[in-house]
Amino acid sequence: MAAPRARNQFGDEVVDRQLSELVALIGVDQNDDLVRSMLVTALDMDAAHVDRLELKIASQTLVEMLNAWRVFAPYADEAKVSIFGSARTEPSHPDYHLAHEFADKMAKRGWMAITGAGPGIMTAGLDGAGRENSFGVNILLPFEQKPSPSIAGDEKLANFRYFFTRKLTFMKETDAFALLPGGFGTMDETFELLTLVQTGKSYPVPIVMLDHEGSNYWSDLANFIRTQLLAGGLISEYDTDLFLHTHDVEEAVEYVCSYYSCYHSLRYVGKMLVLRTLRELDDDTLEILNREFADLIVDGQIERVEATKAEVRDEDHLELPRIAFHFVKNRYSRLVTLARRINELAGVSGATATHGLVHDVGPEADEDDL
Repeated sequence: MAAPRARNQFGDEVVDRQLSELVALIGVDQNDDLVRSMLVTALDMDAAHVDRLELKIASQTLVEMLNAWRVFAPYADEAKVSIFGSARTEPSHPDYHLAHEFADKMAKRGWMAITGAGPGIMTAGLDGAGRENSFGVNILLPFEQKPSPSIAGDEKLANFRYFFTRKLTFMKETDAFALLPGGFGTMDETFELLTLVQTGKSYPVPIVMLDHEGSNYWSDLANFIRTQLLAGGLISEYDTDLFLHTHDVEEAVEYVCSYYSCYHSLRYVGKMLVLRTLRELDDDTLEILNREFADLIVDGQIERVEATKAEVRDEDHLELPRIAFHFVKNRYSRLVTLARRINELAGVSGATATHGLVHDVGPEADEDDL
């Protein structure tokens, strides 16, 4: 059996030579293999006679991803919180006021806000954070959603035809999430977010479910999760620790901000999970972590380490202290609890935004990257 061809090779000598020349015209850099791979995939789709509709979807997906990158790239180092909730919530509703107050207090701590750019809770979040601190991630619908005047025309507004590229942008660009009551769209975003963190397809993040005093919107959902999903053996106990439910804006703000008061980010390198922190963890803290999170360790222990070869190669936050361990890869939900525990032991209260956050959940690197 012939060996499979490389993903960045078309397999035709003439075409591959012309691809090399084309890529070189733009300028040679370390990403040329990925650019070639995308070009080869496009040619493969044509060679496979993929129909026009499928090609339009693929083409529009790349366009929307590029446009979103252009919107967010100038603000890559800024901490951002996504605010989800109903487009139909009236300005007189107490949840509207909660969203406005939450965004305002987060902005005062140095955070920027991302919303769906529509009315209701989204406008409340935009106005609370202020236009200068706000991003809009707008879905183009035949009804009920033109960009809010609070963000319309702003350079920080991205428009999408597809929900999946819009949701990818939310997840990729955000360091925290605040969920307020909403309809099908909010439920879709909520459960996708929980699923991505639970399965390790997204990095661990602080997630707050916020509603007004006397509301049972989120408490009913939390009860359903426990009585149906957990009791039915459909999720694990630690999956219920993925979020905080509160009626208190101050508690919500502190929960989000404190999440990065010592914990910074993580990266997978080979079979190891590397966690970067804002300050070095002492021996007593490591002893507590090893004891309380022994269920996450395949072998060895959580210990202080130097930057791995992969991190050095990528100049990936080399200035930060880090710890690492061989991670049990079916317990991603526990990483949220681990990050919170690190902050409880070595963080600070009243934390402001941490800049330069980076989150990596890419494919495992080779062992020689350790």
